[in-house]
Amino acid sequence: MDRHIPFEALHNFRDLGGYATGTGHRVRPGLLFRADSLGRLRPGTPDWDRFLALGIGTVVDLRHPWETESAGRVPEHDSFAYHNLSIEHRPYDQAAATPDVEPGPYLCARYLEVAEDGVEEIAAALRLVAEAREGLVFHCASGKDRTGQLAALILALLGVPDETIIEDFTLTELASRALLDDWRARNDGRTPVWPAFGRAPEAAMRLFLRALRARHGSVEGYVTHALGPGAEDLSAALRARLLEPLPTAWPEPVHRRAVPEDAPLLVRLRDTAALWQLARGIEQWLPGEKDEAHFVERMREGEVWLAFSDSHPAGAFELWWDDPAAWGPRPPDAGYIHRLMTTPHTAPPGTGRRMLAHAESRIAATGRPYARLDCLSANPRLRAYYESAGYAVVGEQRAKQGGPGSPYAVTLLEKRLG
Repeated sequence: MDRHIPFEALHNFRDLGGYATGTGHRVRPGLLFRADSLGRLRPGTPDWDRFLALGIGTVVDLRHPWETESAGRVPEHDSFAYHNLSIEHRPYDQAAATPDVEPGPYLCARYLEVAEDGVEEIAAALRLVAEAREGLVFHCASGKDRTGQLAALILALLGVPDETIIEDFTLTELASRALLDDWRARNDGRTPVWPAFGRAPEAAMRLFLRALRARHGSVEGYVTHALGPGAEDLSAALRARLLEPLPTAWPEPVHRRAVPEDAPLLVRLRDTAALWQLARGIEQWLPGEKDEAHFVERMREGEVWLAFSDSHPAGAFELWWDDPAAWGPRPPDAGYIHRLMTTPHTAPPGTGRRMLAHAESRIAATGRPYARLDCLSANPRLRAYYESAGYAVVGEQRAKQGGPGSPYAVTLLEKRLG
């Protein structure tokens, strides 16, 4: 599932549902949303119809009143109540920051200012989320900073792990180009002075959560400071309204061979997987490394497969028929599995194993006796995953060169097919 809900005028509208807690629950889909400025919505458009169809009963606008006056607010409608709660009291201009400003510490410092100044507004926003009887969306201008900060507090109170909170923050990276294009359109085609404008680096949220705990002992401690004795009751109300048990049954994934028209989806899947890795300190993939042309080329040279669950994308993989960059010259005795990826948080358990099995069946159908793959040498958990699927380590490659892969050290694994 792509968390970004597609709109023409909005770029960063997301469902916070599906994230798992450590208690066997997950955030209910379709109840809590985060977004960029809803002032770009217009009645009578497909965007407006799509927005109303979400069943939202409360809109929380985190911008300054002067922002709503200059850029517009969400159009009025009888189906929802509108609240303007400006949690930021010290405005700052990110676009004008100088190129030497490091994004992580700079944004963290601004978020701490908001946490200190906006206590009353943050408390009011949290109460609205806890008391809402229908869907609720909160937003700022780009849906990144103020919105990301409130999202982090809510998810932490629900028991969602830090790595997932950081990952959710970084998903704005998938909208950064569109947000930058909008800024340029509003500013006579100019480019922001700060190269990190519109970006959502994992370091910003990681540092903010760390600093908040250093000051208050925990996120709950901060909320207690903001709300007083009612913080525990608020956390309980949030969990009662927004959490549900994890599913016990999942639909069986269905595999389909990818065609060139699937290339944008494949780029999106890979970039999402890259952000998942970075939020967990795994420096292997980076968003934007593989474009649509890459996947079209892999379709032409080999095969690319998609897995779907209930018509939603659940994962993908590439199947190559040779891989000299990692394995050197070889006879045609194997298929090489690459870029095995699942959709974080929403793919059914075991989707990766099922895709491996599907790839192995494709290889076996050609009469080739081996399935081969490689994984980052610095990622022992991934190596253990493949070993548990029947792959054996057969070598190391210090750096892949000359192929479409990445030039990092890899462990080579092989499985003889039955």
